[in-house]
Amino acid sequence: MIILQSIFEALDSLSSNKLRSGLTIIGIVIGVAAVIAIVSIGRGAENTITGSIQGIGTNLLFVFSGGSEEVRNPKPLTLADTTAITDPFQAPSVAGVAPVLQGNGEVSAGGETTTTQISGVTPEYSPVRNLKVTEGEFIREEHILGRASVALIGTEVADRLFGRKEGLVGETIRIEGQPFTVLGVLESKGGSGFGNQDDRILVPLTTAQTRLLRRSTRDRIDLLIVSAVSANDVPRASDEIAQILRSRHRTAIGADDFTILSQQDFLDTARTITSVLTIFLGGIAAISLLVGGIGIMNIMLVSVTERTREIGLRKALGARRIDILIQFLTESSLLSMFGGLIGIGLGALISYIVARIAEARGTAIIPQIGLDTVLLATMFSTAVGLFFGLYPANRAAGLEPVEALRYE
Repeated sequence: MIILQSIFEALDSLSSNKLRSGLTIIGIVIGVAAVIAIVSIGRGAENTITGSIQGIGTNLLFVFSGGSEEVRNPKPLTLADTTAITDPFQAPSVAGVAPVLQGNGEVSAGGETTTTQISGVTPEYSPVRNLKVTEGEFIREEHILGRASVALIGTEVADRLFGRKEGLVGETIRIEGQPFTVLGVLESKGGSGFGNQDDRILVPLTTAQTRLLRRSTRDRIDLLIVSAVSANDVPRASDEIAQILRSRHRTAIGADDFTILSQQDFLDTARTITSVLTIFLGGIAAISLLVGGIGIMNIMLVSVTERTREIGLRKALGARRIDILIQFLTESSLLSMFGGLIGIGLGALISYIVARIAEARGTAIIPQIGLDTVLLATMFSTAVGLFFGLYPANRAAGLEPVEALRYE
C-alpha cells in the first residue's frame, strides 16, 4: 500500500513539472532506443548473412591452397587433385567436385563497362552449387574441350551492361577486350559468404586458363568446391579429402598446405563477427543511458533542494526516513521507466526505417526485436533510475526536520 501511495505521489510530483520531467528522460529515451535498434538490426543482419550462407548448400566443403603460417611454399591445388578426390574408392563420401579459377576483370557491352568477378568453371559446378539459369543453358563438356568463348552472366552484370535481365542469350560482351557470346543468365542468388553471387561471370575453365586468368602452371586452380553425399557425411568427406591431399602433396603431419572449410565454419565465423559488432555497438549506445542517469540524479538533487521545507514538514508530521527514501527513489525510477518505454517504441521505429532503407537498396534485413531485448532495456533503464536516484533520495531522507523547516 505504501508503494502504491508513493507511486501516486511521484506521478503527481512529476506531472507538476512536465517540461523538466520530459527533458530529464531524453537521455534515457535515446539510450534505450539506440540499444533496441542496434541489437535488433544486428540480429537481422546476422540472420540475413547466415541465411545467404545456408543457401549455398548444407553439404559443401571449400578447399583452398595454403595452410598455417608455419607452412612455407605450399603446393597449389591442381586438376590432378580434383581427379583424385573424385575417385569413389579414395573418397566414397564425396558426391561431386568442382574446380574453380577466379579473378576480377573488365567487362563491356553496348558502350557500358563494369568490373566484376570472373570464374572459370566446369559443368560440375552447376550441380555442386545448385545453380540454375533463368534463360539459356549452362556450360557443357564441349565448351570445355573447345575452349569456347561463351559466358554466363549474373543478373546484376546483365542489368549494368544491358539494362535488362531477359533476352540476352546470343548477345556479345567483351571480357578483358575479348569477345564472348552470352550463353545464359544465372538465377539471382544475392549476397553470401563469397560476395554478391549476382555480380559475376562464369566462363569455361579451359578458356579462363588460356585467355583470361593465367596461372604459373596450366593445371593450377584456385579453389575446389566439394559436395558430400549428405550433410551428415561432411566431416567424413573432409577427412577423406585431407588424407588424399596429404598423400599427394607429401606434407608432414600437422603441416597441411591446404585449408578445408565447411559451411558450418562460415556460419560460425559470420555469427561471431556480427555478435561481436552488435555487442560492441550496443555497449557504446548504453553509455548514453549512463548520461541519462546522471541527468536524472541532477534533477532529483534540484528537486530535493526545492522541496526541503516539504520534506521537513512531512518528517515533523511523522514520516519516517524510509518513507522519504522510497518517495524519491520512486520518482527517479518512474522517470527512467517512462524513458525506457518511450525508447522501446522509438527503437522499433528506427529499426523499421532502417529495414525499409535496406530493402530499397536491395538488401533484405529484417530487424529482430526479441522479448529478451525489450525486458533487458526496460529493467536496465529502471535500474539506472534507482542507482542514480539513490544519492538524492538518501540526501532527502537524511535532512533534519528542524533544519528543513527553517530552510528558505
